[in-house]
Amino acid sequence: MADPKGFMNTPREDWPRRPVEERVRDWNEVYVPGALLPIISRQADRCMDCGIPFCHEACPLGNLIPEWNDLVSREDWRVASDRLHATNNFPEFTGRLCPAPCEAGCVLAINQPAVTIKNVEVAIADRAWAEGFAPPRPPERLSGRTVAVVGSGPAGLAAAQQLTRAGHTVAVYERADRIGGLLRYGIPAFKMEKRHLDQRLEQMRAEGTKFRTSTAVGQDIGAAELRARYDAVVIATGATHWRELDVPGRELAGIHQAMEYLPLADRVCEGDLEVSPLSAAGKHVVIVGGGDTGADCLGTAVREGAASVTQLDIYPLPEPERNDDTEPWPTYPKIYRLSAAHEEARDLRSAPAADADARLFAASTLRFDGDAEGHVRTLHLVEVDERRSPLPGSGRTIPADLVLLALGFSGPDREDGLIDQLGLSLSARGTIVRDEDFATNVPGVYVAGDAARGQSLIVWAIAEGRSVAAAVDRRLSGGASRLPAPIGPYDRPMTV
Repeated sequence: MADPKGFMNTPREDWPRRPVEERVRDWNEVYVPGALLPIISRQADRCMDCGIPFCHEACPLGNLIPEWNDLVSREDWRVASDRLHATNNFPEFTGRLCPAPCEAGCVLAINQPAVTIKNVEVAIADRAWAEGFAPPRPPERLSGRTVAVVGSGPAGLAAAQQLTRAGHTVAVYERADRIGGLLRYGIPAFKMEKRHLDQRLEQMRAEGTKFRTSTAVGQDIGAAELRARYDAVVIATGATHWRELDVPGRELAGIHQAMEYLPLADRVCEGDLEVSPLSAAGKHVVIVGGGDTGADCLGTAVREGAASVTQLDIYPLPEPERNDDTEPWPTYPKIYRLSAAHEEARDLRSAPAADADARLFAASTLRFDGDAEGHVRTLHLVEVDERRSPLPGSGRTIPADLVLLALGFSGPDREDGLIDQLGLSLSARGTIVRDEDFATNVPGVYVAGDAARGQSLIVWAIAEGRSVAAAVDRRLSGGASRLPAPIGPYDRPMTV
């Protein structure tokens, strides 16, 4: 602990965001460039170096948070980078995209604002790239064993990097035309510019990982052929089977899934398209679903110039502070949070009918109505109680020219044939079944990430990728593995 009284004398200060009017005119990240470093050493001083640091327990990666907080407070960036990368392959991703359960578990958060762990993490990661502290780490020797990783999201990339560094020859198969999964086509550029992904991929290529894009396993290459070609196969395709909304009018034109909408905006930023065919420009947009994907749709629609944007959340308006009786520390509480997208919608008055920022809380969709051409024009909703039962007399109608469904995902997609061709067992939830070694019912085939766990956070995906890599390495080496395994397949976040 560099400053024993840092948590008493220094208030929390977060990375400032650019002015709303400025940032909604571009797709760059929302934060003020260069504004984090002047404050981050003081913020790292607030870490108390607890005897039992619950931030470790809250993070499935087991990040050594007090250690690198202390190193940053002393401005020892090189060693801080080493300690950060010791547990996390991609801290520049998590530092931007993770909702930071570590901060909810910070001991200081019992009665004060938590340490800005997420900001410290991204500051170390960015400094590591700027100073050359994250060079490629190719293996000293090759094992002669081969591994195919199917899917290039955070779980697949983490598994691939760990196995490559262990000396195995690894090829990553991705059905899209670029590597990255939802990091590439799904996460908006204003949350994470794709240059961060590209520089990490270049590091992985330099280490020896091979990438095969535009290759759908099960279609472009048979699953059995892939299995025969490699000593082991890791499935990390994610949970991409989206949930539907079964209400009257769902068949109308103009109603789309969020993951039909968001990738097109990313392709505009990549230069593939001049304008998205689903652009929200000039339209009244309604987003059904109150989670992060819905917020991503919100920020995207605002930047595209929507006439209005309203987000429906079936849950009631959260309290501003943690309820110690129902969500005690150190669990991750459901409290009112103002994301950058919600801040933009609030300041720009993008949703005049909303309860707070752009959201209508405790709102359930009843039906859609359309015009003579079969295009959606209005959405009928009703307020609900805590049991999601409709409240009499609370029905209302809002304009809707473009409706985006952001209701989450139930498991891996089966359309490409991978699951059926391999004969993989599925759980009642539609996820791929595995044992304590991350192995499926098919010999030599493993599964990691949301495809087995179900929809989760990026830190859990990376932790899964690291753990499945250790399991595969044990099998291929015929003994113990030196690769870390931060979690088991049945581990879950802390709950009451």
